[in-house]
Amino acid sequence: MTTSPRFKAGLIGAGNICEFHVAAIRALPDVELVGVVDRDPARAAAFAEKFGVKTFASLDELVAAGADVVHVLTPPSTHGAIALAALEKGCHVLIEKPVTEDPEEGRRIAALAAQKGLTATVNHSLLYDPQVERALAAVRGGALGQVVSVDILRGSEYPPFEGGPLPPHYREAGYPFRDIGVHCLYLIQELLGPIEDVDASWRSLGGDPNLAFDEWRALVRCQRGLGQFQLSWNVKPMQSQIIIHGTKAVLRVDLFAMFHGKRASTPLPKAAERLVNAFADSLQPLVDVPVGVWKFVRKEVQSYQGLRNLVADFYRRLAAGEPPPVSVADAVNVVEWVEKVARAADAEHAARLARFTLSPTVPFLVTGASGFLGGTTVRRLLADGKKVRALVRRIPERPLPGVEYAIGNLGDPEAVDRAVKGAEIVIHAGAAMKGGWPEHKGGTVVGTQNVIDACRKHGVKQLVHISSMSVIDWAGTARAGATVDESAALEPRPDERGAYTRAKLEAERLVSAAAAAGLPAVILRPGQIFGGGIQLLNGAVARRAGGRWLVLGDGRLELPLVYIDDVVDAILAAVARRLVKGEIIQLIDGEGLTQRDVLDLAGGGAPAIRVPRALVFGLGKLSELPLGALGRPSPVALYRLQSALARLHWGTGKAEQLLGWRPRVGVREGIRRELAGR
Repeated sequence: MTTSPRFKAGLIGAGNICEFHVAAIRALPDVELVGVVDRDPARAAAFAEKFGVKTFASLDELVAAGADVVHVLTPPSTHGAIALAALEKGCHVLIEKPVTEDPEEGRRIAALAAQKGLTATVNHSLLYDPQVERALAAVRGGALGQVVSVDILRGSEYPPFEGGPLPPHYREAGYPFRDIGVHCLYLIQELLGPIEDVDASWRSLGGDPNLAFDEWRALVRCQRGLGQFQLSWNVKPMQSQIIIHGTKAVLRVDLFAMFHGKRASTPLPKAAERLVNAFADSLQPLVDVPVGVWKFVRKEVQSYQGLRNLVADFYRRLAAGEPPPVSVADAVNVVEWVEKVARAADAEHAARLARFTLSPTVPFLVTGASGFLGGTTVRRLLADGKKVRALVRRIPERPLPGVEYAIGNLGDPEAVDRAVKGAEIVIHAGAAMKGGWPEHKGGTVVGTQNVIDACRKHGVKQLVHISSMSVIDWAGTARAGATVDESAALEPRPDERGAYTRAKLEAERLVSAAAAAGLPAVILRPGQIFGGGIQLLNGAVARRAGGRWLVLGDGRLELPLVYIDDVVDAILAAVARRLVKGEIIQLIDGEGLTQRDVLDLAGGGAPAIRVPRALVFGLGKLSELPLGALGRPSPVALYRLQSALARLHWGTGKAEQLLGWRPRVGVREGIRRELAGR
């Protein structure tokens, strides 16, 4: 005989966290999952298909279907309104942290829940993390004595941005503090009593160039002591550590590695005490880590275990008529201090942005202007007396006089539209240079489509698109023994060449198609650029191995080199000649230097070790086996190595015919300049 579930849960918001709420609910025998609501029907439908849940168009429909408990999983700015609406409809609510961004709104939630005899709680999930629960048990049992201070070190990174409207963590300067700082504050409050003051500072170091501020520190004054924490998107490897300082012992909790380390006060002489504690502190992880791994393998501990545990305790308390796991009042006290810091960061960023205004019209826009080629192009245009707008992701620390800056990500259509509006000529040098496919898709493919769309919308007179010689079929062209020029075949296996090649190829095809449909554009394919900050001695030439150079192959590989100033000459020649028919022009110096030549000129006399091609290819093939078993491509897969080491002769192509371009500096003089500038 089956019994009806005691509670019926509905979810509002189908974002990343939603799947873990689904898993937590489905683990509870007396809770039925009714379905999910999301303002984006496509996202809701995709979520429903993936996790097998029903979708509803609104909270009203969800409640009509029987939901009596609502999980509020939307962006923080919307938490309050949704929670109040759910309470009005007679539903208990579990709200993702932070409870709201408005403390007064949080107090209204608490008051309405009390008035209607309903339960409202907040997902302060860190309190239910198994390692934190263990630490809190030690504190409550007196193992540390009186806790007097707490330190928290937390590294983080956000999922890759694949383009589209900016997510809130990139749109709002204070979001990272709202997102992660709240965890630190409620944990410190749990250990040291009510928060009395928070003094914080923040800055941008570039660990995540899309964040307004990626380094945060806060000193927290509480009723029973002091806490402090650091949030970093720069520190590698990422860490998540809590250090609890007591009058009898100090406890170190590592949430990522899942271990505790304890140093206790003893009656031993201080020297002996230090020795005993060093052993104890180092031995405990040797026990905890294997136990933690075993529990993870057995799924006794899973991703977001703290959330799962809190959800389970929330429903247990609901059934027993007990107070919720986290009171809204406690959560509101934390929000008061979160918002004090986050709003100050928002205001500072807004004030900095306000200093950068855009003219109604401007002759040139350069995307990727904080990169080496884009930056060199901007400086050349300035030297030529041109007015320039630069699209950059971060507010520049030292803005160039005479440049107007548009701040934004190429993957964000609004930012690109704002930057392109009023520009006559767009030099599109921006692209992703590192990361996996999501980063390259957002920065290069989606970014290029955004540039194309904005150029069409605003009637740009010319788009100069900077492509890459990597779009060519290197391996096939080498087998055919052909000279590489603009007629060479495009790469047929871009996925195997890597995310950079795949993205640059897709972007070039987008521009070619747009040009064929009437967009005034020209495509330039530079070879291996060096100078202006771009290193000459890179993996294509040789790699450092101690005091020697490690060369893949016999060193006779011809390199498609071109000096950065010569590339900028070609860009400006394309502008001067008004090439707008979708022409494709490769930019390669005709010198034809090999790896050996470059090492002789710039290697500093260090000896070279040459790895035979057959051995390189064999190792590449072997690397595919273990990574393939894990479902991951090898960064040194055989086809990728065959392409990189393809024996090619690089022609000068159509550059002289269409641009009147020959290298003004040349690779030998470029190398001399680079060596002189060291």
